Amino acid sequence: MGGTPRNGPPLPCTPLSALQARSIAEAFRPAHALGNRRDYYYTLSKLCSDPLYDGVLRHLPDDAQPVLDLGCGLGLFAHVLRQRGGTRGYVGVDVDAGKITRAQRAAVELPDVRFDCADVQAPLPAQAGHVLLLDVLHYLDAGRQQALLRVASARVGPGGRLLLRTPLATGDGRDRTTRVADRLAWLVGWMRTRPRHYPDPDVLQTTLAEAGLQVTAPRPLHGRTPFNSWLLVAERPAL
Repeated sequence: MGGTPRNGPPLPCTPLSALQARSIAEAFRPAHALGNRRDYYYTLSKLCSDPLYDGVLRHLPDDAQPVLDLGCGLGLFAHVLRQRGGTRGYVGVDVDAGKITRAQRAAVELPDVRFDCADVQAPLPAQAGHVLLLDVLHYLDAGRQQALLRVASARVGPGGRLLLRTPLATGDGRDRTTRVADRLAWLVGWMRTRPRHYPDPDVLQTTLAEAGLQVTAPRPLHGRTPFNSWLLVAERPAL
């Protein structure tokens, strides 16, 4: 397969404003003045620099189907979703127990939001709707990527979408920068596992199509960051 997509124009999207980011980051501010503020400053930086959340929301249909966020981390998507007025149900799943605990603490005032500590390779919550796989796939080897895509696709309901952002094996400067940054995130302990396989876009599209989804070609979703981030949208036809 070809492997390297054409580097088309980035998707039209923007990071959150400083005011929007700060209002979400406040949920991660420690209760005590001397508490650890790592999550607070990470949230500020992430939301102000990464167009991920706006980019995904632009491709999330305006319906009532719930969202299953696989590899949710601190659950920032739930906060952005509620800030934008979204009321649909949200379930976030992540293998990092510490992040899930902090996500739960920060989301106590968010209605219809739940976080579960579980490996994305374990049985997933039994719900049909929209599925998010955001910056997760490359932490699995090639075989497990295929297995996860098939299982995640089965959770996409009629008219629902699987929204996948991932770095791709493009071999350019962004690719190299992303690999270094991902490895550093693992070495400093922010990620519990090291990156294992940067996927081929043709393989992703074929796997999702075989699972019954209609797939669009990946498009850049990196904004002004130096990373090699691409968004792939796959939809199950409505009944």
